[in-house]
Amino acid sequence: MTILAAYFHTLSPVALDLGVFSLKWYGLAYAAGFLYAWLLLRWFARRGLTPLSPNGVTDGMLALVLGVILGGRLGYVLFYDPALLVQFAPRFPFWAALDISRGGMASHGGIVGVILASFWVARRAERTDTARGTSVLHVIDLTAIGCTIGLGLGRLANFVNGELLGKIVAYPGSPAPWWSVRFPGEFLDRSDMNLSAEQEVALLDIAQRYSPRPAGELPPDDVFQNMLNLLHSPTFSDRAALIEALTPLVSARHPSQIYQFLAEGVVLTAVLWFVWRLPRKPGVIGCWFLITYGVLRVITELWRLPDAHLAVERILGLTRGQWLSVAMVLVGTIALPIVVRRASSLYGGWLRPRAAMRSAASR
Repeated sequence: MTILAAYFHTLSPVALDLGVFSLKWYGLAYAAGFLYAWLLLRWFARRGLTPLSPNGVTDGMLALVLGVILGGRLGYVLFYDPALLVQFAPRFPFWAALDISRGGMASHGGIVGVILASFWVARRAERTDTARGTSVLHVIDLTAIGCTIGLGLGRLANFVNGELLGKIVAYPGSPAPWWSVRFPGEFLDRSDMNLSAEQEVALLDIAQRYSPRPAGELPPDDVFQNMLNLLHSPTFSDRAALIEALTPLVSARHPSQIYQFLAEGVVLTAVLWFVWRLPRKPGVIGCWFLITYGVLRVITELWRLPDAHLAVERILGLTRGQWLSVAMVLVGTIALPIVVRRASSLYGGWLRPRAAMRSAASR
């Protein structure tokens, strides 16, 4: 049985290769997250925890899905790599901003996209007789409590992909703590590996040994990528020997993706469900999401590497992701007492389900 401490990361990003196209774990994580949110919100509707009907939830999901995807991608481009906005190529998808092979998604952007989509969902619901009383803040509450499992699954997909690496706890050739993980994907960006000259030569020699082209005919990154592809292939006959040869040359790192899975997928879910055990005014759950997610993100990124391509990786000691999370905490903290004081109906309360909403005066 493989345990995390002894695990040399060889997981493939591809879940199922069908030849013509392949299914990747990252895409499946998004799909599973959307499916969970849809089923959960329909369950809320059937229990009378929201004025939205089950069909209303289904109608609104398309806008929320688009909000996550478009907001997440645009957020990555604007927050982390705005140069993609002016880069074009003669191959599909032509515009670098749409090319997800050049950076991925930003969770902060996805959150903004969902908030904007919530305006459309609430406005559409208000036009139907069965969803009177639906407000933007209530839709934000629903999406906040519905998205946490998807956030957690996304972090697990980050771990499978071997991306968003954690900080090094033991350099190549050094003893490593029992809980650390070795990610050979670091070979594609060896800026923090601190390899000696001898180790660099040994690493390149191993990679060239498995290269389909003679030494010098391919750039080093292509040689290392080919080696990673072999590690990801379960049919590669010399896989065990390659892992054994590479292990002394790979850093041991914090599994920061697992930390963030536990924070965003488990702790955040538990906090929001605890808060919503009783009926709350619209916006309360959304505020607690901003506060809790922001705090957890600031903490977990203490063990995660900042994006290496950024000209300034840290500002006053914090990464860009941490500063965006600090902004979320401030917005949630300021907004919470405001929404609590508003005169409005109470929604939810999964411990006390009723078919009708509770009025603010009844509390």
